Amino acid sequence: MSSAASDRPPSGPSTTRDWLRDRIGWDSLAQLASEKEVPIHRHTVFYYLGGMALFLFLVQVATGILLLLYYRPSASEAFESVQYIMAEVPFGWLIRSIHSWGANLFVGVVLLHMISVFFLKAYRAPRELTWITGALLLFLALGFGFSGYLLPWNELSFFATRVGTDVPAQIPWIGPLLSRILRGGSDVTGATLSRFYGIHVAILPAIATLLLGAHLVLVQKQGMSVPLSVAKDDRTGKLRFFPDFLLRDMVGWLVAVGLLAALSALLPWELGKKADPFASAPSGIRPEWYFLWMFQALKYLPAKIAGIPGETLGVFVFGALAFVVVALPLLDRAASHERPSPWWNRLAVLLLAAAVALTVLSLLPGSGAPR
Repeated sequence: MSSAASDRPPSGPSTTRDWLRDRIGWDSLAQLASEKEVPIHRHTVFYYLGGMALFLFLVQVATGILLLLYYRPSASEAFESVQYIMAEVPFGWLIRSIHSWGANLFVGVVLLHMISVFFLKAYRAPRELTWITGALLLFLALGFGFSGYLLPWNELSFFATRVGTDVPAQIPWIGPLLSRILRGGSDVTGATLSRFYGIHVAILPAIATLLLGAHLVLVQKQGMSVPLSVAKDDRTGKLRFFPDFLLRDMVGWLVAVGLLAALSALLPWELGKKADPFASAPSGIRPEWYFLWMFQALKYLPAKIAGIPGETLGVFVFGALAFVVVALPLLDRAASHERPSPWWNRLAVLLLAAAVALTVLSLLPGSGAPR
């Protein structure tokens, strides 16, 4: 009896821990976490924006999955299904409001993160690919916002999407085809809703998962960048990532949860009226705040500039800006050689000021969709 008992394999927490260690390399992961350090200097606070963006992305995934349980992606049922979520599903109104407010906060935090990385020159060698993947994730965040805006199938989202899908049509030769592909036809219909639903819940999440994984691997491999202004400062200290930095990061996550809960409870996201494709567009139709500056800029462009349609030229300028943002580490040669690049900073400040001014102008009374 005692011999049989001695031959019995051990059980309990230690066995589970050993089993996991042998199969996923637990010890190596623990060692990596214990060795990772974060530089401490006067700009360290900006490091928390990356973790905040990741947390808000996870909030979007979680709340999006809960909404998918009841949402129906058809022109005849989409609006009613959102109504049902808000009125009948327990805490459905709260989940939808968190998802909607979280989307806006997510885009805002990603924008702030990219702006801070730019001015701290954290894209210089060897972190060029980290910036490129981050810039692509920013554009994906905008794509999430644009594709998800139509899904409630309300009046505001319908006509804003009609205006938004008109923009690609301004590209010569391929523009009308791109617009038809987005819409699933010549106008915004139920086919557009189905396409945006597929883009929002399948295509963009798949691409975002790959890019986010690559971005996180690059951040772990290259570590946190130290700004040029403090790179040679011997007083720059180090902070252990686990648990010191991570615990501070989680405090920011708790603040984000509180902010989302407060916004959702005090300012619940409204649904509005159901879209009527045969009705005329109401006055003051505008896209989400992060697209306002582009639409306002298109309104100010003349009909023709040197024989080129103004809106076509505007779309090309936006495309060129997007290319410059992605390729910035390759274009800013001074930063790549560990030197300041004041001209790039001045250009960025000018563009940001112009974007803010255009956004404010678009919110003034009498401003609406571009011609």
